[in-house]
Amino acid sequence: MAKVTGFLEHERASNKSIAPKSRVRNFDEFVLPFSDKILNQQASRCMDCGIPYCHNSCPINNIIPEWNNLVYERDWKIALNVLHSTNNFPEFTSRICPAPCEAACTLNIDDSPVTIKSIERSIIDKAYENGWIVPEINNNKTNKKIAVVGSGPAGLAASQQLARAGHYVKIFEKNDRIGGLLRYGIPNFKMEKHLIDKRIEQMREEGVIFECNARVGENIPVKDLLKEFDAIILACGSEHPRDLSIPGRDLQGVHFAMDFLTRQNKICEGDNIRLESEFSAKDKDVVVIGGGDTGSDCIGTSNRQGAKSVTQLEILDKPPVKENKMLTWPDWPLKLRTSSSHEEGANRNWSVSTKSFDGDGQKVKSLTLKKIEWKKDKSGSVKMEEKKGKQNELKIKADLVLLAMGFVHPIRDKLISDIGLELDQRGNVKANDNDYKTNIAKIFVSGDMRRGQSLVVWAIREGRQVAHNVDKFLMGNSSLPL
Repeated sequence: MAKVTGFLEHERASNKSIAPKSRVRNFDEFVLPFSDKILNQQASRCMDCGIPYCHNSCPINNIIPEWNNLVYERDWKIALNVLHSTNNFPEFTSRICPAPCEAACTLNIDDSPVTIKSIERSIIDKAYENGWIVPEINNNKTNKKIAVVGSGPAGLAASQQLARAGHYVKIFEKNDRIGGLLRYGIPNFKMEKHLIDKRIEQMREEGVIFECNARVGENIPVKDLLKEFDAIILACGSEHPRDLSIPGRDLQGVHFAMDFLTRQNKICEGDNIRLESEFSAKDKDVVVIGGGDTGSDCIGTSNRQGAKSVTQLEILDKPPVKENKMLTWPDWPLKLRTSSSHEEGANRNWSVSTKSFDGDGQKVKSLTLKKIEWKKDKSGSVKMEEKKGKQNELKIKADLVLLAMGFVHPIRDKLISDIGLELDQRGNVKANDNDYKTNIAKIFVSGDMRRGQSLVVWAIREGRQVAHNVDKFLMGNSSLPL
């Protein structure tokens, strides 16, 4: 235990940030690190509970009490080793994971959980500052060849694990850069991309081969990979966006969130491309449809582009500001969450359904909304009902509409269709989480492509687990951790 009385002596502290008016002038990260003194105090608050609910609620089962104690004792290098024992990329998770571990912290019963996410970020950032992130090269090669299709967190985690087991690993990425949605879906102000580049360099030295602009199923036939490689891992994500098929959907200015975010990320990468006026939020009334993380990312990006106004629409009811701890803890609670992007400026409209995109025949100019309510029917199911009357119909201005309503399943391209991959009822590639095998021999699947749209921590977990199972499939047994 870090310090027996630590949680009594010190209140929870949150990282300070650059003020919204200043940080929206660029796309840089804006969270300021703790001082060593504050960090030591925050780590001392961990009670090393007999039942560590934080550990259980973390999809990758980070050994949180142990590295909290090590940070308190200032054993940074050992803390890094413990952190890396379950998590290949803590620099990703500590920036973009919503931290279900903190919701499950015993101290969260009193609304003051340990600052687990900030401590994790401090460990990995200090490791980079001190040059502790070095390649782990296995010189005992197995002569087994593995193809990994997709370079998001699942594909990267699987590749690193398998390279460290001594296998030849080659990643095929359809985009021009490695990283998947980490690269082109997450704005730089949440996670700067040099962090991905550093890991790529480490993995190259560990033996991983990267090939970009490689669309497996199109310019690279799947049958060629089946001939050349001993195993194939599919980690292509779940990128088919949920659409809104209502009148006016074809008007200019109505776009999927990822089309909008990707363009800005490419500009931040230094690509010599012009942000077309149709995709630019500058001096526009922007409406974001969808209340999740992607919607929040659209808000932050729109404000940085100079939007006149930003409005976020959510079809669900406004959740309570504070949850009932006795009912929800240690599970992830439904409550009102205000992101850093919301703090930078956005109107939020709850319990509304978009009925039409309205315009001049070419460009979108406004939206027609209907107020709704959620009611239980006789069977107990909750269903949406529109409120009647003209007073429950709204019109809002919109020059740019961004659809951020989540993703429904993987893109059903030739990779899936040509080899007859079996899909589950939700449209994901079918496989269990015991062996991750598809219905095609030698082909495995992990991450969002298998489980559906989810968190970066789940992707890393599935990448590590599929690596264990592929290693076992090739070698008969595996020492890679599950």
